[in-house]
Amino acid sequence: MKPIMLAITLCLSALITTGAMAAATKTVEAVNKEFTSLKGQQVTVSGKVVKVNNGIMRRNFIHIQDGTGGQNSNNLIVTSKQTAKVGDQVTITGTVALDTDFGMGYMYPLLVEQATIQPR
Repeated sequence: MKPIMLAITLCLSALITTGAMAAATKTVEAVNKEFTSLKGQQVTVSGKVVKVNNGIMRRNFIHIQDGTGGQNSNNLIVTSKQTAKVGDQVTITGTVALDTDFGMGYMYPLLVEQATIQPR
């Protein structure tokens, strides 16, 4: 009986841990407005690719918009080893980073880094 209880406990623990690490699904506007509380957390955002800069500092910079937000909160910059094309509808999952300074004038108050990109 003890091995069964141990197996059940381990399975439940794994489920709880996996749920705690799951990325929160957010809009572009929500990430822009909640960025301080999201620092270091994984987020998932779906939207349209509006700009792509590939191969800069060994990463690709992808700008995502989803129709939410105003002039200062409607764009999200994502870095990834993957890329997409302008006009693609994608879902990204990555880690929120604040005040990232790559040097040489590349300073970003908000980025979603090391993102995975999935077509929608």
